[in-house]
Amino acid sequence: MGCLMYQHPGSYMKEGMRTSVEAILLVQEHNHPHILLLQIGNTFCKLPGGRLKPGENEIEGLKRKLSSKLAANSASHQPNWQVGECVAVWWRPNFETVMYPYCPPHITKPKECKKLFLVHLSEREYFAVPKNLKLLAVPLFELYDNVQRYGPVISTIPQQLSRFQFNMVNA
Repeated sequence: MGCLMYQHPGSYMKEGMRTSVEAILLVQEHNHPHILLLQIGNTFCKLPGGRLKPGENEIEGLKRKLSSKLAANSASHQPNWQVGECVAVWWRPNFETVMYPYCPPHITKPKECKKLFLVHLSEREYFAVPKNLKLLAVPLFELYDNVQRYGPVISTIPQQLSRFQFNMVNA
């Protein structure tokens, strides 16, 4: 079994640790909170967001990534991204795919730091999704403890959000 390289060692030597930001977009469906995920093909799901440019501000970078991935190509339907709290920080200690919710103490030069931010949506939002992706609303109960389907980062979102009180609004 080979090692899956996530970041090329040469780019790490040039740019240093990769910093990425992802959005937890909460929506309400059937009086229950759901998370919006982007699905690639029929299997892999990810949170919207991505890699920051070297030196880029996290909040502005997340807004840029959200706009590039989800914003409609219309001036009248531009989302006003309200980036809230950072609810989780994950670390990639080496060039493999494994990430941890802490930086192992023996790692002095981690390869990536990924931060998950809660992003508040207005009551109505318009999204334009690239052709190769699907936008899914996945209920929190489906994510919980479902590492096989969603991976370790996404499957722990329900625990990360458990400290918040959600008020469901009937429109």
